[in-house]
Amino acid sequence: MDDPYAVLGVPRTASEDEIRRAYRKLAKKHHPDLNQGDARAEERFKAVSGAYDLLSDAEKRRRFDAGEIDATGAERAYARRPGGWPGAGAGGRAGDTRYQRADSYDAFTDAGDIDDILRGMFGQGGARAGGRGGGKGRDISYTLRAEFRLATEGGETTVTLADGRSLKVTLPVGLTDGQTIRLRGQGEKGSRGVPGDALIEVRIIPDPVLERDGSDIRMTLPVSLQEAVLGGRVEVPTLVGPVMLTIPKGSNSGAVLRLKGKGVRSPTGDSRGDQYVKLAVTLPDPADPELARFVEEWGARHPYDPRKGKVR
Repeated sequence: MDDPYAVLGVPRTASEDEIRRAYRKLAKKHHPDLNQGDARAEERFKAVSGAYDLLSDAEKRRRFDAGEIDATGAERAYARRPGGWPGAGAGGRAGDTRYQRADSYDAFTDAGDIDDILRGMFGQGGARAGGRGGGKGRDISYTLRAEFRLATEGGETTVTLADGRSLKVTLPVGLTDGQTIRLRGQGEKGSRGVPGDALIEVRIIPDPVLERDGSDIRMTLPVSLQEAVLGGRVEVPTLVGPVMLTIPKGSNSGAVLRLKGKGVRSPTGDSRGDQYVKLAVTLPDPADPELARFVEEWGARHPYDPRKGKVR
């Protein structure tokens, strides 16, 4: 993988906001939904997502800048330290990138009953200061990088833990950024062989197109001049896949259309919010001389002031 700073086109001193803005711009440009059948765009999207995955995580970014991990997030041989997992300090705080990276989705699981995961949800994060009574092992903290649609919609994924185990789990619906989840029995073993827990802080990778607003989804949709004037039907992405949206005749930039029932699913699964689509009329690039001549002639015959009564 190339240098993640170069992939995103940002300097090494870039702030979190600068990195986020660069990611959203590039991810939107190369997103597979907007470049169907374009293998190069898909590869570019993967590279951009991987770079953002690393640089948006403060600890991964620090370790990459310090030369402890490479651009893929893999541990460098000389960076291994005694005490705990590879990349962990003496206290055993997790930094193992085999757990923190996944090809499609970063995720979590529990070797036991899935109900244990659900019962442990919404707990407080952070590694415990030490072992607990009864010889139970130390809790370990991880950071989970989850794709927006997977975290919002839920679904099954696979993750490799620090000890090399690959496990599956069904993610619950509606995870939010910063939420902490407890995985019982996945921490360090105690003096009597009883393991502690793994505490998973969920960090959601922003979607380049869709944004969550409570139970609703919002997005901005570029439309052509022809679609705005004459109307038409266009395909738009949603959490559940692409759907067709009708653009009314004479639509202006800023007009908001609603897709009923295409928002975030409720935890019980019996209802959904809505998706709101804001239109952005977009002229051809590069500019079309024929269109310019037509508008000039049309404007001379049909003058009007779009700001009248709206801008003082």
